[in-house]
Amino acid sequence: MNNGSNAALYSFLIYTVAVFLLAIWSERYSKGKEFVGEYFLGSRGFGVWAFALTFAATNASGGSFMGFPALIYTHGWTLAFWIAGFMMLPLMSMGLLGKRLNQVARRCDAVTIPEILGARFGSPAVALTATGLLVFFMFFYLLAQFKAGGKILSTLLSDEPSFQSIASTVASWTQSIPWINQASGDYLVCLVLFSTAVIVYVVYGGFRAVVWTDVMQGIVMFVGVLGMLALALSQVGGLRQATEKMAVMTPPEFAQAVLSFPDASLPEVALPKGTWIRQADHAYRTAESTRLSGVAPSDPIKLLVITTPDEIQSIESDSIAESVQVQIKETTRYQFGAGKPGVYVSNPGPSLHSDVGFLAIGTAISFFIFWPFGATGQPANMVRLMAFKDSRTLRVSIVTVAIYYAVIYLALIVIFCCGRVLLPGMEIDPDRTMPDLAGKLTSTAGVPWLAGLLVAAPFAAVMSSVDSFLLLVSSSVVRDIYQKQINHDASESTLKRLSHLVTVTVGVLAVLLVVNPPMFLQDLIVFASGGLAACFLMPIVLSLYWGRMTAAGTIAGMLGGTIMHVVLTGWGYVQHGEFRAYEFLGLNPFIWDLVTSSIAAVLVAKSGPIDRAKYDEYFG
Repeated sequence: MNNGSNAALYSFLIYTVAVFLLAIWSERYSKGKEFVGEYFLGSRGFGVWAFALTFAATNASGGSFMGFPALIYTHGWTLAFWIAGFMMLPLMSMGLLGKRLNQVARRCDAVTIPEILGARFGSPAVALTATGLLVFFMFFYLLAQFKAGGKILSTLLSDEPSFQSIASTVASWTQSIPWINQASGDYLVCLVLFSTAVIVYVVYGGFRAVVWTDVMQGIVMFVGVLGMLALALSQVGGLRQATEKMAVMTPPEFAQAVLSFPDASLPEVALPKGTWIRQADHAYRTAESTRLSGVAPSDPIKLLVITTPDEIQSIESDSIAESVQVQIKETTRYQFGAGKPGVYVSNPGPSLHSDVGFLAIGTAISFFIFWPFGATGQPANMVRLMAFKDSRTLRVSIVTVAIYYAVIYLALIVIFCCGRVLLPGMEIDPDRTMPDLAGKLTSTAGVPWLAGLLVAAPFAAVMSSVDSFLLLVSSSVVRDIYQKQINHDASESTLKRLSHLVTVTVGVLAVLLVVNPPMFLQDLIVFASGGLAACFLMPIVLSLYWGRMTAAGTIAGMLGGTIMHVVLTGWGYVQHGEFRAYEFLGLNPFIWDLVTSSIAAVLVAKSGPIDRAKYDEYFG
């Protein structure tokens, strides 16, 4: 590893050490306090900055800093329409639910969303149903975040010889293990390192550690994004220059090809994934690794074929690939945008799988609804709404988070449109666009040590989401299943040990499942966030504000939204052959999930009697 790479790694390690110091401080601060309320909610005492930044950082997850940049890079400026509704999230989530949810949680001394629902109706069935659905969807969210963490670390460590040696050893050890042997050794090592770090500090510090690391991570994200914005604009020559270059670009093609040497005397070489091959007016990038020996052709491998003349001229072949001959066997073009200049700077954007483009008008409108309403229905956000100190904290935080999101997401769109020009060929692994671009920007600027801090921005986003989700799942299992249903008189020490055990178990299971994740991390984010909102949004809103709501109606609303979400996702998989939901009538499936949940909840609630005692308790 060169000195610049060492500097980037060291600066990143300093940031990671700071995270653990905050966890240690939080654990010491929490000593002597009641375990459940402190460990899962930080004793409900957070002020404006702690509350606003933990809320912002939890939502700005690995999807925002890994999946979202991948989509910007792949589809262009149309992602501005796709994300626009997210700016309304603070007003919707905090304004609609914040004060009432906080009041109800304090009244029934609840620390989890299932516990609030169970207490509101005096129904263990409601709490258990909510817990089961929460754990199910949260698992998919955790998969996305763990994948993002592994990708970030693999970028930082990619040039370290000792790391490559360890990765090769791990790959050889896992060759005979089904499922695990499908992942590369470097990704496996980084996945284990990342998951171990997050699990340890969540287990040690609890909710207070999560909140204070979120505060630090929120600041790191904000500063890191602004730093990347300045570097990207300066190196591309300004926003106008970037847009003009994007306007002449055409989408790449995906190919199956065999590679060979023209001369049998050339030595055997290994071509890693990402190797550039330039031949006359053609440029290719390997999407998987292969080995070449003499004139014997390689096994068929996946290649990315660059189609924009200006891009082709700017690409230089890697030294080990200068003599490689490419024979294309099969080519896959974009269904929308293939060969058409201008698709990256206009709506609906290019699409590999859809003949109407990435963002048809109905889909754009659906996402404008999906982001604010979908995020409002996320239990991780609701838990934070249970932890703020007073009404002033809530009001100021709404404005603070809205400004924070507006700056962050506009900057990300500009950065990765510039990245489309500066860093060609990232379609082979789109979720690595953020860390790879950070490395390129800083090395070109002559400040490679800054890459560690810039990469810390997406890493901070991932960690702030993983810690929140791990804590949310463990609190649901420990509080809502064990303490409420199995052992009402469990001691503080028992609850503490069980909380730690559940956190570790959930983390390990998530790591095993994310060994082979979908190509786009954002697919997991959309499925999980849509499912959680479909399950919880309307039942929570109706339970808080509609006195006529019943336990049966709440269960019907949760199950109705969940079933519709799973059915549309399964239908979409059959239709498209990939992990994305079917868009009935061109609308995002979340619309239909919400409609189904609402109708099921209201019809079932109206068909049965209400609990008069509970009505008087919460609405009297």
